[in-house]
Order: sequence, then C-alpha cells, then structure tokens
Amino acid sequence: MAKQKYYVVWEGKQPGVYDTWAACKAQTDQYAGAKYKSYESKAAAEAAYRAGWKGNWGSSAGGASKSKSGSSGRSAGMETSEEVDYDSISVDVGTRGNPGPVEYKGVDTRTGEVLFSVGPISKGTNNLGEFLAIVHALAYLKKEGSNKTVYTDSVNAMKWLKQKKVATTLPRDNSTEEIWLMIDRAEQWLRTNTYTNKVLKWQTKQWGEIKADYGRK
Repeated sequence: MAKQKYYVVWEGKQPGVYDTWAACKAQTDQYAGAKYKSYESKAAAEAAYRAGWKGNWGSSAGGASKSKSGSSGRSAGMETSEEVDYDSISVDVGTRGNPGPVEYKGVDTRTGEVLFSVGPISKGTNNLGEFLAIVHALAYLKKEGSNKTVYTDSVNAMKWLKQKKVATTLPRDNSTEEIWLMIDRAEQWLRTNTYTNKVLKWQTKQWGEIKADYGRK
C-alpha cells in the first residue's frame, strides 16, 4: 500500500495542507507561480506551511527564474537546477500497469496548458513513455524554433536520450508493435537532428509533482 503523503500549497488557488494529490493539484493547476511540495507526515507538512515556502520549496524569490547554469548544448542538457525555469515544457506519462497502456503529454510549465498529448498506446512501459515524451517535446520545440527547456522526472529516459537509444526488456511482439514503431521513429529523429534545448530533471522533492503529472498516485 502506498504511504500516505501530505501536500503543502504555499501559493495556489487556496493555500493550505492537503492529504491527497488530487486536492493539491486542484489548487495548483492553471495557477502561474504555484508553490507546493509533498511531505511524509502531516506534522512536517503543517510545520513547513507555517514556515513558508522560502527554504522549503526552493531558493528563487519569484519562483520563475531560469537555471543559473550558463552552459548550453546537448552535453548541458542533462543538468539539474535548484530553481524552476517556468519558460519551459514539462512532460509526464500516465500508465495503467507496467507494462500496460501508456499515454503521455507535454504542458506549459507556467500555465499547465496541454501542448501535446498522445495515447493511450496499447502496451508499453513508463520509461518508454517518458522517452517518447521528451523526444516529442524536442521535436515540437524545434518546429517552433524555440530553445525552451524540457523537464522530465525520469532519470532512465534522460540516459536513453543521451545515448539516442532505449535499453528495455519489453519484447517486440504483436502486443508491443505500436510503441516499438514510435520508439524506432524517436531514435531515428535523435540520430538525424540536433538541438540546444536543455533537458532537466524535475526535482519532485523540492518542487512538488511535475506539472504534466496525471495524478495517478
């Protein structure tokens, strides 16, 4: 059974402490500059709420400043940041079973607006969906001529992105044909395209759930 979590919303539609992710998400979706974070106990959450978001949520006074790193290019794309770059796309996956049906989407990190959504794909894994979501975001941004950052909460997908190839035990058979065709196209895109967008790890413990989260906790 999943351990109970408590969610602090410092800045949202109705600040407070919530005992479900759905309640927290209702207060932060479509709210620019939302500041929220999960805690393992109600006491810790209430103490953090009373203390305020500074020192708990992050170090950015405005919550919308960019990463301080000045480097760029693909090698820089695997960095992390202590501050959220809200001028970005966040991606995430929704699965029902692993493996099982997979869907993914990319949203505007600041507003939560859905920029693209794919699925459900008949059968795949969470990490494969995360990989596809990142590549989709990069292709989307390249078409738009945008150098925006892409956020993901999947370390494996970031590793595969760097290698331009997935490493999965999911077999190629009739039940997985759909996702493997998409993976093949994504890997081909990476081999034949370049990008300067940063792909960064979303710091869930520090910032709360990623904006593209499906809320299936």
